[in-house]
Amino acid sequence: MERTLFEADHHAFRDAVGQFIKRHVTPEYDRWEAEGLVDRKLWHLAGEAGFLGTAVPARYGGGDEPDFRYNAVLVEEFARSGAASLSSGFGLHNDVVAPYLLELGTEEQKSRWLPGFCSGGSVTAIAMTEPGTGSDLKAVRTTAVREGDAYLLNGTKTFITNGIHADLVIVVAKTDPSAGARGVSLLVVERGMPGFERGRKLAKAGMHAQDTAELVFNDVRVPAANLLGEEGRGFSYLMANLPQERLSISAVAVAVAQAAFDWTVRYCHDRKAFGQEIGTFQNSRFKLAEMATEIEMAQVYLDRAILELNAGTLSAVDAAKTKWWTTELMKRTADTCLQLHGGYGYMDEYPISRAWRDARIHTIFGGTTEIMKEIIGRDLGF
Repeated sequence: MERTLFEADHHAFRDAVGQFIKRHVTPEYDRWEAEGLVDRKLWHLAGEAGFLGTAVPARYGGGDEPDFRYNAVLVEEFARSGAASLSSGFGLHNDVVAPYLLELGTEEQKSRWLPGFCSGGSVTAIAMTEPGTGSDLKAVRTTAVREGDAYLLNGTKTFITNGIHADLVIVVAKTDPSAGARGVSLLVVERGMPGFERGRKLAKAGMHAQDTAELVFNDVRVPAANLLGEEGRGFSYLMANLPQERLSISAVAVAVAQAAFDWTVRYCHDRKAFGQEIGTFQNSRFKLAEMATEIEMAQVYLDRAILELNAGTLSAVDAAKTKWWTTELMKRTADTCLQLHGGYGYMDEYPISRAWRDARIHTIFGGTTEIMKEIIGRDLGF
């Protein structure tokens, strides 16, 4: 079935991203995986190429294209290239952080932060998760106490994407611990603020090149001018922006599933056993047929969700459906494809090995599969 989501400009953008990856990513990616960190220079190169801040108005240095299809193209191409780690880092920057700055930032804040956001001079992160809190954002223990013209910020965050490189971090904190969800606010912490420290660069089962870290805030004086939106409304802002984050993860999931499938089809043609291509065995054919069908159906649903997001009509429930189904499909597909590769699939010289490792986290971050089903189930009245 022909994919009709994109227009000529999106295809041209895809070609540019593909060339960028071929030139700047593929030759270095194995080294970044081994080192557990991408070169900071890549962010500057991505900014120069126009891949950061595509939705940001041109007056701040952005692409002036508030069309999520461009965001989808970017993460899809990184994911298909075998660089899913980078799709998450850039996706976090463009798809998750950008809406907070654009929708909640004052004119002064936008003028201060967005030019660097678009040029690659400022890598961004959002610090929600804490040790022991997981998906329960109402239970964050990081506090921000108002003292004159600043907030005194204290707490620890973990599993923070872009945490080592981040120059701007949106921190979820309690400005009124007695008010529950109504006591949550968003503060932007900047690199170099006294008391803002990087904890461990976290070693992970997969997504090795992705910059993931602990962040520590010890009596950080954050200017009141860095409050994002209104005090006490942070939780509602988080809930409003989660659907786009989940759609970004879904785009990566379907792209990785498609790439894994394509690699496996080629392998099943090339690899022979008992005198015939392994794809000609009935079990292999059936597995490939199942994956081909499931991936295409997931792509159609995802593309519909992207159009609804652009139109402003995508519901949190439909975003949850998209996220849980596509990420579980990604995990299932990567595992089946590795099995069809046999022992070679477990070797790092084959891209399916990395895709299999990298796939696992996608059913967890951005809201676990269980949380997604809870959102859907509650919408059914239970």
